[in-house]
Amino acid sequence: MRDLIAMGRTGVDIYPLDHGVPLEEVRTFEKFLGGSATNVAVAAARHGLDAALVTKTGADAFGRYVRAEAERLGVAVEHITPLTGEGPPTPVTFCEVHPPDDFPLYFYRYPTAPDLMLAEADLPLAQIREAEVFWVTGTGLCREPSRATHHRALAERGRARHTVLDLDYRPMFWEHPEEATREASRALEQVTIAIGNQQECEVAVGERDPHRAADALLERGLELAVVKQGPKGVLAATREERVEVPPHEVEVVNGLGAGDAFGGALVHGLLRGAGLREMLEFANVAGAIVASRLECSTAMPTTAEVEADLARWRAKGVTA
Repeated sequence: MRDLIAMGRTGVDIYPLDHGVPLEEVRTFEKFLGGSATNVAVAAARHGLDAALVTKTGADAFGRYVRAEAERLGVAVEHITPLTGEGPPTPVTFCEVHPPDDFPLYFYRYPTAPDLMLAEADLPLAQIREAEVFWVTGTGLCREPSRATHHRALAERGRARHTVLDLDYRPMFWEHPEEATREASRALEQVTIAIGNQQECEVAVGERDPHRAADALLERGLELAVVKQGPKGVLAATREERVEVPPHEVEVVNGLGAGDAFGGALVHGLLRGAGLREMLEFANVAGAIVASRLECSTAMPTTAEVEADLARWRAKGVTA
């Protein structure tokens, strides 16, 4: 039984080492493992969890890099499978870095990507059914055959405890927002936890106000709704409790990946039975630490790093 199985997007992040300039003027880059579901698995592994990733890559050098780097970072890789025969290459993602709050992303995933070609035959159904946490993202629902494969995995899971949907709405991956709404609504009937920012909640349940969005998510039968509010912090709600945590202030280098660090830390909190406020503060600090670093996957903090940063803030008499 694994602590976490994450399923979905993977690829290679090509991030500029020249900051504050448009992409066409950047001269030097560095590559990192990337993709939301991939980063969540890495983040969970950094907290000592047994995390596996279910995804596909191209049969190419970057696909081999994804598998090798994920394994180096502590993720079980037996379900990272390359395409056989002809198919699209392992995708790459470029970004620009304009701290503190402007990080445009450029996805090279057209007309599709290998992780959107996941089929039912690729699923470790018994492991998905038995894992302590099963994590999927909204992006995996944007195209077939990945869409049907995700719904098959969720059906096998049977809405077991700690079945998580990261709403992860990326407009460029969908033909119409209404399609994203329909698929998110369908997936929400099969999960117990949902996480998203205000825009993602608006697409999923038609509510942008954090409290109304949380209410709308809980009305779908969820046990936990997490609404990220940007500079206002994070809201988490169950049927019995509601907690808001302010942002953990850092000098931002690159805001990308902070949400995935939050996700991996949330998994850590769920599995250790942390209280809602404790879990939220811990996850908030984990996200902030990654925002203070350039990369995503290799920036994920350890439990000790998060606890030390959180302790420093509490010693100053402030919350996370």
